[in-house]
This record gives sequence, structure tokens and C-alpha cells, in this order.
Amino acid sequence: MAAPDPRGRRRTAGFTLIEVLVALAVVAASLGAIAMVAGSSIRGTRALERRVALLQTARAVETGIPGRDLLQPGRTEGEIAGHRWQMDVQPLKIAGLPETGPWTPLDVRIRVRGPGGEMVALETVRIVRSQSQ
Repeated sequence: MAAPDPRGRRRTAGFTLIEVLVALAVVAASLGAIAMVAGSSIRGTRALERRVALLQTARAVETGIPGRDLLQPGRTEGEIAGHRWQMDVQPLKIAGLPETGPWTPLDVRIRVRGPGGEMVALETVRIVRSQSQ
């Protein structure tokens, strides 16, 4: 039961204006923090999507590497979905491995640059028949 005030009237239960303002300030601060976290999460998601697109392009280029009979040293360039790619193929020098033989290892380097300038690189080795064979 509410206690009577000194003037003989009963006080009603409830919040004062100060309490309401403090509660609103706490809610506003909480919403601001949530918005900052959500914005950061969205930026992180977009960066991840760009990285995945670069890797998908690099894998597509890797899938298109010519077979053993057609792969030659040199540079090939192109563009897939706005991503510029470049593939460099050169003989791989391995210490202790004779330079003559039926097979030659080729170093294949693939670089992909996205529209925003981000870049990813892959490197693999392909074994091809030697030219002298």
C-alpha cells in the first residue's frame, strides 16, 4: 500500500521523470553498441565474400590449366566476372633432380586481382613430358 505524504494525499506508485530518462539513455547506448557490432559484422561478411569470389576465380583458372600435352611455359591472362587473372608457367628447378629425363616439372603460379584491388595467389606443380622425348 502506498504511504500517505505529509499533506494527507497518497503517493501513487510509478517512475519519476529522472528514472525514465536514465532508462532511455541506457537503451540508447545499448542500441548504439548493437548497431556498431552489426555494422562491423556486415563489413566482415563483405570482405569474406570478396575473398571467396577471388578463390573461386583462382580455382576456375586452375581447373582450366591445359593437360600435359598442351601445357607450355609462358604467361596467360584473362578476366572472369570482373576479376583479372594471370597464370605464369615456368620450368621448376629442383636441386638434385637431373634436367634431362622423360618428365619435367613446371611451376604454375596463378594470381587473381579483384575489382577492389585485393589479390590472391595459388601455386602448383604440373609434370609434363620433356621436349626432348
